[in-house]
Amino acid sequence: MKRIVISGTYCTGKTTLSMALSQATGIPSTHAPTMREILPDLFPGKNLKQCSYPELLRLGMERFKNRLEAEIRLTSGFISDGCPIQEWLYGSTRLITGAYPDENEWTMLWKKIKNYRQFRDFELLLKGFEGMARTYTKNSYEIFFHLPVEFPFVEDGHRPTSERFRKVSEERLLACYNELGILPIIVSGTMHERLAHMLNHLKLQPLITLDQAIQQAITLKERNFDAITLEKHN
Repeated sequence: MKRIVISGTYCTGKTTLSMALSQATGIPSTHAPTMREILPDLFPGKNLKQCSYPELLRLGMERFKNRLEAEIRLTSGFISDGCPIQEWLYGSTRLITGAYPDENEWTMLWKKIKNYRQFRDFELLLKGFEGMARTYTKNSYEIFFHLPVEFPFVEDGHRPTSERFRKVSEERLLACYNELGILPIIVSGTMHERLAHMLNHLKLQPLITLDQAIQQAITLKERNFDAITLEKHN
């Protein structure tokens, strides 16, 4: 059985599609906990926008650890919702674009000047994290399905990101795969078309209809992910 990655940046449908592929094939799927799930334990009383850059990196590394712990137990193969490259990428892209719609190149320049030491330390920490994430990603997965930015970005009040951030991180993710010699399979179209494309590539017959797999995935996502209480904003 293969070690499969469903790759892509924010709001590209990774979670639902990875669950649908799991429902259709019986291959278990893994999902790193979101930052909003980790946040209350690591930094009680804070929301994501209040977190410093080192704190955001700490959240990303905790996701990395949880992902590794989940995947190492699945020796017969799995479907991974994202991969460690994305944990690193989300942090490093913030140094380019900022995280919110009201940030631009001038506000970012001012933040870097004002918080020079913090930015310098963050860049050094990211460099170490990058090496770990790249090595694990290169050596731990066999098939990469990449979901391009096709669906509208949905603002839900908790993600420290913006549409510009999403597009830049998409470009950088593809560049990173190229640098690592990874050839992702681009999967586009509707959820049904994406699922059919992946099953065809894997040469697997679905255990249930594609519509059933997608509906079950949507129900699971609503119950296990969308129902999570968002952190409070001040």
